[in-house]
Amino acid sequence: MSRGLILGIESSCDETAAAVVERGSRALSSAVASQIPTHAKYGGVVPELASREHLRSIVPVVRAALAEAGVTLADLDAIAVTSGPGLAGALLVGIMYAKGLAFSTGLPLIAVNHLEGHIHAVLLREREEYGPSADEPALALVVSGGHTHLYLARPANGLWTYKLVGRTLDDAAGEAYDKVAKLLGLGYPGGPWIDTLAQFGNPLAVPFTFAQIKTKAHLIGKTPRTKAAKTAPIAALDPHFLFSFSGIKTAVLRYVELHSMREEAEARAARGTAEMKPPATRETALDLCPQRTLDLIASFQHAVVGDLLKKTFAAAETLGATRVLVTGGVAANRELRERFAAQAAKRCQRVAFPSLALSTDNAAMVAAAAWPRFEAREFAPPDLSADPSLAL
Repeated sequence: MSRGLILGIESSCDETAAAVVERGSRALSSAVASQIPTHAKYGGVVPELASREHLRSIVPVVRAALAEAGVTLADLDAIAVTSGPGLAGALLVGIMYAKGLAFSTGLPLIAVNHLEGHIHAVLLREREEYGPSADEPALALVVSGGHTHLYLARPANGLWTYKLVGRTLDDAAGEAYDKVAKLLGLGYPGGPWIDTLAQFGNPLAVPFTFAQIKTKAHLIGKTPRTKAAKTAPIAALDPHFLFSFSGIKTAVLRYVELHSMREEAEARAARGTAEMKPPATRETALDLCPQRTLDLIASFQHAVVGDLLKKTFAAAETLGATRVLVTGGVAANRELRERFAAQAAKRCQRVAFPSLALSTDNAAMVAAAAWPRFEAREFAPPDLSADPSLAL
């Protein structure tokens, strides 16, 4: 009897990852090669550099995952790889390597949607703790540097189905974090910086607000005009569950300019915060940022988390979901976890997060998401290629 071992490979953005997972419920290994030092100097991911780094890292990362799991290619039952969404060049590195491995070993290849992988990062943790009973319907918030989506996830005949109920109209929440951090002269990625510094500021100092998004009546029945619209047509979604983070990013910019904080931010950037770690104490935080900047940071985070919280639980209530999954890179945020947990307890609902290690991009989530498809014999075709705007 096979052990149900799947090697997962992830290369959708700026992390090269490989992992071995047993029957979608036990991670035997998880190896990740981060590209943060490569992209930090630019304040964001440079696609061409990301592809180059994936080429350098893919072989040693896969070898490390196999070694950590104590298995060889001969022990595997399948190979899974992220096929989209993501950066085209980055995705192709993982896909072509996975196809080569599958061809040389005779193993089936399974294509996995990156967003589905993030949802299964939470399910993997729950299966490890509670067993198959964890596979129950849930409202899933996928919130990261590239995505802010709400899905109703339900198991059906061994597989999972996903109904999109909300999404961002512009920037993803994690993207807003990165852009605000860059504006304030902080390091990349911005999430850890903002989350750490927010602890030392007053979250009510700057009254950021989010305007109610109105129904796009003129789009109803119209053919989608953009890739984003094809991925998630706006007119078909309830405007109460739509997100927009470009406005608060602009509001932070205006606050910085109005209070003459630009030079201060430039001086901080010149100090090379990209090479530093976020400060751990109030004293070191104040040495880096004056109190008004800490208050601005705390207010920004408080507003963003509040908007995510409000719309996620409103959707859960509307759809009758008693279980909420929060996943993606922003799910590692301290304040987000605390406030979502408190709100769930207040509403007598369940909320679950991935482990901190599996919140950001990883391959264990890819292998876990592939297991139901392996059991259903849903294998990728020989001509599998990257789909940068792949919908879930």
